[in-house]
Amino acid sequence: METDRRRAVAAWVPVAALILSLLGLAVSIYLTIEHYTGNTQLACPESATINCAKVTTSPESVVFGIPVAVLGLPFFVAMLGANLPAAWRSDAGWLRAGRLLALGVGMIFVLYLVYVELFRVSAICLWCTSVHILTFLLLLVILLGEAGRE
Repeated sequence: METDRRRAVAAWVPVAALILSLLGLAVSIYLTIEHYTGNTQLACPESATINCAKVTTSPESVVFGIPVAVLGLPFFVAMLGANLPAAWRSDAGWLRAGRLLALGVGMIFVLYLVYVELFRVSAICLWCTSVHILTFLLLLVILLGEAGRE
């Protein structure tokens, strides 16, 4: 009788995914605090192109009545839980699918936000861009990790 055993994920994958999730959560917390304190003095240069205050205070910084920074909190908290080493050792199909689905939705939202920054607000927020890059890197790490399992 043969057992169906999947290969374990490479050791670097859970570590990288966990670090990226923690960094994303940290930036989301920072942006959320800045949003609610009303202090638009984000540690970010203000020029014609790079202007965090312009982006984070624009009407587009709120989606369905929720600040975009706040939306990052549950996303990265969920990613943190889904990327714990124990979660990576699990073969639970719902967990693996949920991790990929959440990141797919996250990337679609990132692409929308990049569009908004470039074409609607006409400014780029470096803090927001860091979240976009972290989300993309997290997607890559998870895709590589899942591809290595099969």
